[in-house]
Amino acid sequence: MSAPTSPSPDLPEPGSLGESFDVYEVEATDDGARYYGELDGGREAVEQRLARRFRERGYRVRLARETGEHVLVATERSTAVEGVPWTNVALFVATLATTLFAGTGWYGYGLGTAPGRLLSAWPFAAAVLSVLAVHEFGHYLASRYHDVEASLPYFIPVPTALGTLGAVIRMRDHIPDREALFDIGVAGPLAGLVATVAVTAIGVSLPPIDVSGAGGLAYATQYELGYPPLIQAVAAVLGEPLRYGDPGLAVNPVLIGGWVGAFVTFLNLLPVGQLDGAHVSRALVGERVAALRYVLPLALFGLAAALLVFADGQAVGIWVLWGLLTLVLGRAGTATPLDDRPVDRRRQAVGALALVLGALCFTPVPIVVTL
Repeated sequence: MSAPTSPSPDLPEPGSLGESFDVYEVEATDDGARYYGELDGGREAVEQRLARRFRERGYRVRLARETGEHVLVATERSTAVEGVPWTNVALFVATLATTLFAGTGWYGYGLGTAPGRLLSAWPFAAAVLSVLAVHEFGHYLASRYHDVEASLPYFIPVPTALGTLGAVIRMRDHIPDREALFDIGVAGPLAGLVATVAVTAIGVSLPPIDVSGAGGLAYATQYELGYPPLIQAVAAVLGEPLRYGDPGLAVNPVLIGGWVGAFVTFLNLLPVGQLDGAHVSRALVGERVAALRYVLPLALFGLAAALLVFADGQAVGIWVLWGLLTLVLGRAGTATPLDDRPVDRRRQAVGALALVLGALCFTPVPIVVTL
């Protein structure tokens, strides 16, 4: 029986894949090939080892098990955006609609507002969407710089007081080294922080809104926001208040976009799972970051317990929820770069700065329901 051969000169020969994956059949596909073989070793370790060789030739790989056989699926890599990304566009339009609707609540227009009033909530929608978009495009541009396949942002619409649960990008590729992992992970929070500071500065500089005639319809009368040190510092530098003595006045809803940016930055910098903080920490300290999957949930549950005792239970639900989420996210593990050599001192300094800035986005009671 003759040995299988590669269906394309660009792909590695089956015999060159080593003893860890003994190939007995190769099948050509439209954008690559499928290698069928016997696996000798852990799936993740073998996939990581083979991914280096395929990446050099312009392919990404994944190991799967189908109908009892181990299959190495090689797909041609491409960082280009092909055609119109209709799913991304549809989700963005839907999120624009839900944030406009949420904005009517912050302006106190009420649920039955006319379409024209709905559109007049555009400053709130623009503030929220801009900080999320800048954050995600920071990741996307860093991915393109390091030749890593990533999707455009997917916005998540949801009919809440904010109108969205944020945005995400999908990483479809192996990360080549720790430097790329660090740059991609840190680019989003740093870009988002720039947008957060800018939106906060605009928000506190705009005049407050009058919600005295809105009754219980205005979100400003239903929720009280806790402002983290970063937002307090921006307001202090500009000499603008974050609260007003007149109960009929509320901060301009554009400021809510800055609050969203700070809160999202803090949550994303938690060092667990596939969050940005896990990528940054994994690049800085290596596999030791795995220990945090046990420490972080305990810290969040401890924070919830402290709030229950000392703050009348304010925001307890938020941190219990995130404690549970970090337990789930921790089980998935974080990204493992193909080249595990340490990053340079410059990146170590930037990483430390990012984590400090993330801490400035933390407040133990981010939001309280006042009704």
